[in-house]
Amino acid sequence: MAERTVAEQLAEKQREIGVAEFFSRNRHLLGFDNKRKALLTTVKEAVDNSLDACEEAGILPEIIVEIIDMGNDRFKVIIEDNGPGIVKAQIPNIFAKLLYGSKFHSFKMSRGQQGIGISASVMYGQLTTGKPSRVISKIGPNKPAHYMELTIDTQRNKPVVSNEEDREWNKDHGTRIEIDLEASYLKGPQSVDEYLKQTAITNSHATFIYTNPKAEQIIFPRAVDKMPPKPKEIKPHPYGVELGVMMTMLKATDKRTLQAFLTESFSRVGAETAKQICETARLLPQTKPQEMSREQTEQLMEGIKNTKLMAPPSDCVSPIGEEALEKGLRKEVNAEFYCAVSRSPAVYRGNPFIIEAGIAWGGQQPGDQAAAILRFANRVPLLYQQGACAVTKSIVQTNWKPYGLMQSSGAIPIGPVTILVHIASVWVPFTSESKEAIAHYPEIIKEIKLALQECGRKLAIYVHKKKRIASEGKKRNYIETFIPHIADALKELLGIKATEQERIKENLAEILEKHRGELEDVDFVPEANVEYDESFAKIGKAEKDEDTGDED
Repeated sequence: MAERTVAEQLAEKQREIGVAEFFSRNRHLLGFDNKRKALLTTVKEAVDNSLDACEEAGILPEIIVEIIDMGNDRFKVIIEDNGPGIVKAQIPNIFAKLLYGSKFHSFKMSRGQQGIGISASVMYGQLTTGKPSRVISKIGPNKPAHYMELTIDTQRNKPVVSNEEDREWNKDHGTRIEIDLEASYLKGPQSVDEYLKQTAITNSHATFIYTNPKAEQIIFPRAVDKMPPKPKEIKPHPYGVELGVMMTMLKATDKRTLQAFLTESFSRVGAETAKQICETARLLPQTKPQEMSREQTEQLMEGIKNTKLMAPPSDCVSPIGEEALEKGLRKEVNAEFYCAVSRSPAVYRGNPFIIEAGIAWGGQQPGDQAAAILRFANRVPLLYQQGACAVTKSIVQTNWKPYGLMQSSGAIPIGPVTILVHIASVWVPFTSESKEAIAHYPEIIKEIKLALQECGRKLAIYVHKKKRIASEGKKRNYIETFIPHIADALKELLGIKATEQERIKENLAEILEKHRGELEDVDFVPEANVEYDESFAKIGKAEKDEDTGDED
């Protein structure tokens, strides 16, 4: 018998790796780096799903979050919502199968996109405690509530239902999930408490009832009773499609001509635009898409690149809005000045996105520490990897000195301020599967900086006027101190009677009062203050120099 080669021996060891099996060994990729982060990730994924479900159904969200300390680093996490519920057949796939969802191929804004979040939490609980997750869901007041106990077959990435029954549940509709897991609970900037507080800022239409492991209940009430605009699904934009993806689309289409393929497969491509693309690419509009070679596909890509197309529609994105964002900040951040800005839609790689920014200044916030940064993507807080995020880079690159904040070169500004940045997009370019930081796309960084500069100008108006009024008050005190002495001098110089001396003091005080400023009136009037003109000229020059530096 011939001796087997090393290659043949190695071949016997090779086998396909299941998706669930891979992530069970690389759980850190999904946000389960440590026990504290595992607790946060589990709550985050469940709450994100609940918010998405409620908004798709047009229901104002009411979400209950409860964490119970079971001892020995074991916790029970309970998330309950008032959403539309889940049909019985889909419950196992949604909660116990990785990479299963309805949003991955959908070009519209949503929190969850990969179909991997809540099922990863179920898998983590199963790996660390050996217990199944419990789910109960109801789709209507006259429908039964379906209860299931679920685990994941990690080798085959398939759900395993260990118990299933219909139950009575005193709720018209909604879903509740319980997960036992190994974790640790600490308060602080990267805790569940902070995540829910920040989520309440950008989801001011939702109510959150939170009970922490110490049995303390915190309620984050909704600030607005109006649902955010519902994003509409769009087709991909030609500028965002790469060569390999285009080749796959051409092979899979059922359209008979290239012109029809371009018209039906992409947004902002009509019949005339499709003809223009074909002409620029030197391809016939009647070319059969399925028979196109790689070289022809490259010609097509070059034709798209050299054809001027409209930006994709922005109704696929649902921004928070300046009013709701400011209300959210006022509700959760104690400050004395608030402002918010919502930019016009922009595009990166054919994907529309909107940048929003807000500032809360003053109040009880420390003035000698670095600014607090709140980062959000599709209304979801990003609590980890702050230094690797495009938001932080944009804040550092913005010159904050003209706006009344101290800042060292290449550092976060210092002052009593909270800076909020939110990106809303059909596809947020996260740096990893754990969705903790936004990639450094130049288009995104530029839009963030423009939004920050707009907020900064509003802040500067307030800060400079507050300083001017403080200076005015100081001068008033000096003048008021000398009013009695001036009255005495006038009495002696003009021979005024002693009885008239008090009237002179009153007249001098009245003249002084006529020139008093008002802090509540923060509108900037250039004619009223030359010092203001100079300050804002400096701001404009600083922003112009900064923009010029970026272009270089």
